[in-house]
Amino acid sequence: MAESTQGTDTPATAPINVPDKPALEGLEAALTQRWLDEGTYKFNPDTTREQVYSIDTPPPTASGSLHVGHMFSFTQTDVQARYMRMTGKNVFYPMGWDDNGLPTERRVQNYYGVRCDPAIPYNAGYRPPAEPAKNQRDFDVVSRQNFIELCEELAVEDEKVFENLFQTLGLSVDWDLTYRTIDDTSRAVSQRAFLANLNAGDAYMAEAPTLWDVTFRTAVAQAELEDREVAGAYYRYPFFTADGEKIYIETTRPELLAACAALVANPDDERYQPLFGKTVTSPLFDVELEVKAHPLAKADKGSGIAMVCTFGDLTDVTWWRELQLPTRAIMGRDGRIIAETPEWITTDAGKEAYAAIAGKTAFSAKEAVVELLAAADLLDGEPKKITHPVNFFEKGDKPLEVVTSRQWYIRNGGRDEGRRERLIARGHEIEFHPSFMRSRYENWISGLNGDWLVSRQRFFGVPIPVWYPLDAQGNPDYENPILPSDESLPVDPAADAAPGFDESQREQPNGFIGDADVLDTWATSSLTPQIVGGWSRDEALFGKVYPFDLRPQGHDIIRTWLFSSAVRADALQNSAPWKHAAISGWILDPDRKKMSKSKGNVVVPTDVLNEFGSDAVRYWAASAKLGADTAYEIAQMKIGRRLAIKLLNASKFVLNLGATENSVVGADLSVLSNPLDRALLAQLADVVAQSTKAFDNYDYARALQITESFFWQFTDDYVELIKDRAYGAAGETEQASVLAALATTLDSLLRLFAPFLPFATEEVWSWWRTGSVHRAAWPAAVEIVDGDTTMLGTVGIALSGIRKAKSEAKVKQRTEVLSATITATESFVAQLEAGLGDLKAAANAQEISLVAAEGELTVSDVVLAPAEEPAQA
Repeated sequence: MAESTQGTDTPATAPINVPDKPALEGLEAALTQRWLDEGTYKFNPDTTREQVYSIDTPPPTASGSLHVGHMFSFTQTDVQARYMRMTGKNVFYPMGWDDNGLPTERRVQNYYGVRCDPAIPYNAGYRPPAEPAKNQRDFDVVSRQNFIELCEELAVEDEKVFENLFQTLGLSVDWDLTYRTIDDTSRAVSQRAFLANLNAGDAYMAEAPTLWDVTFRTAVAQAELEDREVAGAYYRYPFFTADGEKIYIETTRPELLAACAALVANPDDERYQPLFGKTVTSPLFDVELEVKAHPLAKADKGSGIAMVCTFGDLTDVTWWRELQLPTRAIMGRDGRIIAETPEWITTDAGKEAYAAIAGKTAFSAKEAVVELLAAADLLDGEPKKITHPVNFFEKGDKPLEVVTSRQWYIRNGGRDEGRRERLIARGHEIEFHPSFMRSRYENWISGLNGDWLVSRQRFFGVPIPVWYPLDAQGNPDYENPILPSDESLPVDPAADAAPGFDESQREQPNGFIGDADVLDTWATSSLTPQIVGGWSRDEALFGKVYPFDLRPQGHDIIRTWLFSSAVRADALQNSAPWKHAAISGWILDPDRKKMSKSKGNVVVPTDVLNEFGSDAVRYWAASAKLGADTAYEIAQMKIGRRLAIKLLNASKFVLNLGATENSVVGADLSVLSNPLDRALLAQLADVVAQSTKAFDNYDYARALQITESFFWQFTDDYVELIKDRAYGAAGETEQASVLAALATTLDSLLRLFAPFLPFATEEVWSWWRTGSVHRAAWPAAVEIVDGDTTMLGTVGIALSGIRKAKSEAKVKQRTEVLSATITATESFVAQLEAGLGDLKAAANAQEISLVAAEGELTVSDVVLAPAEEPAQA
């Protein structure tokens, strides 16, 4: 049942060195340093693809602090990694830090008290104030390059804290395999992939309606949307036909009345069929527009006819595109109505009405339009108050607007049925754990309504590697971008001159301009397999790790990280990026709400690690199945700590009885002379087989449950039953048998628990074995033909029954039993007869009668020796 230790040339047998008082305290620091010094978790690049198990580790956002959700999900990955390493796999387990993008920008702004203005020149000696100003209006305004330097400086400091915490948690990461999504390698890979997409026609630029966050002044992709319920109201007012008939619409956005391009009703709505193809005039602004038919219009919503504005929401975009409506945008990127009166408003009254809203925010413009409608007696009744879902940027505070802008896109099947079907098929190349999570992937693809918008109007990110030539009038030629050479990557078009030009020609006629945008952070994070695997830099390594074996991640980012990674791998490698996807659930607070930094209900990991220890926290995390939302439970951590302490103490007891490495049995089972010992190891073999099967199915929680259940039966029943034999009361042969069973069980239990409790198991392993348990082989299930896997349970129940009788009699457990009767089925009686010697010794019983009968096992007629009289003085 034992296997030789892997990866060590130390002597086969280690001296026994058991501490007097084993403890969990201090193990994390000591063992973490030992593992780092000895390279316990190092990946060996001299390998083949068949030998490797590669993990596409999720890079946590390095912008502030980790929370217990990170400990939860990363532990679940680590448990699987440790198992695979023990099965002989060469585990490629990297760690990345996602430090580019908006979260880092926001943290830097608030931490240092700075704001970025790209127009300001670079200050080489700039240092931020010692204390940030309380009001953002008083923040230092710095150049783009100064701002980027501050982002990099703070991100590096945050990452040191994260690395220390993950090491304390016991992650078996190879810390030489780290990367940052903003470092030179990642930027070069991200730009190289973008250029490959561009050359293949998978990336393109288009001027189109774009979801826009007015606070962050950036475009937002569909995957970054979040619906939030907000209070609103329906305002009812009329448009006018040529003969003066009033056509009432109801809208929640009267501020966009000046942007109205058409009215639309369902083609089957008989009320409006006579109007289709005819024109009406808008109130206040006197703009003539056509009444159109479209099946998306809902006859039972409001008045049944809607005004189409460019743009109030994504439905407006659909109507605008499919009905080929004119673009009449009035909302600026700053969230205010543009100041200049649009050309389609031609009457004096219309221009005067527009002047009343020009330059106002959406909120103030709404108030102004409502006042104008009321003053003209055009409002029909009081506004109907409602609560309705509105699109927000997931990190934003204000509703999104839809503006027209020039942006970069990557094709993702949103406008291409063939590509959509191909990406759904890619999902079937990936084994999802749990399997039902594949439907979330497929549902997301099926619901896409456009390609992936990847350009962002931010500062700290991977620059889009494109410049544009300027004509003699200084106008950019967007159709013929200037691209960098591969060897020049990474580039920054905002700071580097375009190929073939010098810096003096920037923004000059016949010169160039650089694209000022950066790539969406997901556009780089979607390439983590390519970044860490060596794509385009170390193809030999890439061939050994790709496709990766595992992508672990949360279910909430299937639509973003998992899908976008599949999009890139499909385009770049014509494959799925991984073989398995392990999907973690959320951590819920006591109110069953998701824990997140944005909600302010998170628990700081260092607190629980200090209080309960890493093994206890890992036990809690590993007790939850993949995909299951799990409550934050201190009680579970207390159970995990108790288990780890019991493992130390039980191991000490076993080793102090005389069990050694030489006692561990292999193929030769002749030393096992006692049926109870053979029964124990038969049960252990079953536990190993079940645990192995569970791990192979990515059901680590089941493996932990099986192992833990057996461990408590081993300590509570077996160890109590065999103490007399272990001390030699039944002779050397019986003692050798029990020591072999104890040593073999302890050896396997340490290996079975090693993925879950790495610190406690490594500590015990060091007392009597050489090398590391984490480089030892996973235990093999050795068949013991005549071992009864249920015998220990039966004898344990009988012992409990006798002990219960002593407790009820209020005598000490060592009180002698003169006689007792155990009634059980014939099969149970046979098991009890085989273990009767140990049962009598453990119960301190002179005589136990076994009676065969149908029904449950019962203990009766327990006769106890008289209590000893206390000695008289």
